[in-house]
Amino acid sequence: MTRGSETYDGGRAAAPSGAARTTEAAGPAEVAVTSRGLPAWLEPVAEVARSVRPEQLSRFLPPESGAGRQSAVLILFGEGEKGPELLLMERAGSLRSHAGQLSFPGGALDPADGDPQTTGPLRAALREAEEETGLDPSGVQIFGVLPRLYIPVSNFVVTPVLGWWREPSPVGVVDSAETARVFTVPVADLTDPANRVTSVHPRGHSGPAFLVGPALVWGFTAGVIDKILHYAGWERPWDRSRQVPLDWHA
Repeated sequence: MTRGSETYDGGRAAAPSGAARTTEAAGPAEVAVTSRGLPAWLEPVAEVARSVRPEQLSRFLPPESGAGRQSAVLILFGEGEKGPELLLMERAGSLRSHAGQLSFPGGALDPADGDPQTTGPLRAALREAEEETGLDPSGVQIFGVLPRLYIPVSNFVVTPVLGWWREPSPVGVVDSAETARVFTVPVADLTDPANRVTSVHPRGHSGPAFLVGPALVWGFTAGVIDKILHYAGWERPWDRSRQVPLDWHA
């Protein structure tokens, strides 16, 4: 399949193909990846998808053995009253993994999503976003895919799928057993140094985090946002020594 103007083979770029649309055999719906027609402000993010290497995004990469539960998240950019924004959600506190955390919409692949090595993660990201937030997938333009990453604590191999909310649709909590709330956060708030901190886990490890109102974005989601801001050239200098301890149950 394609990633922007390049062939996408599950996280690594191959020679330019020129095609931006593909259909898998055996029936799954057609899915497209194209950066054509993006607003100019999103072009730096599209370039990140085309050029970034897995090790530039995280030190946690999928096991070479192929182990891990295949999953995908939708990193959806839209435009709101304060300019560019991201769609986030708060996971229900009763979930078995990552309960109560702020995250991108997403989840594990289903067999009906198709091949996990090609377009399956794209369909999974859109399907999960619809199930969790009520998003209308037809209004989303997938413009890039980041390399697969790994979440050791839950054994998820995650494909981050980049989307442009070309035709916004109403969103909200669909199933309170999965989602506590759905909201958008302005990119300007994420780049504001006043909202940037280093989270410190009770076990001692630390990482970038973002203050979003009274809540904190940390862990995998914050790490991906941090790298996108950095490699897209949107990052502003911030005080990395400013620490926020996580709750004992985080």
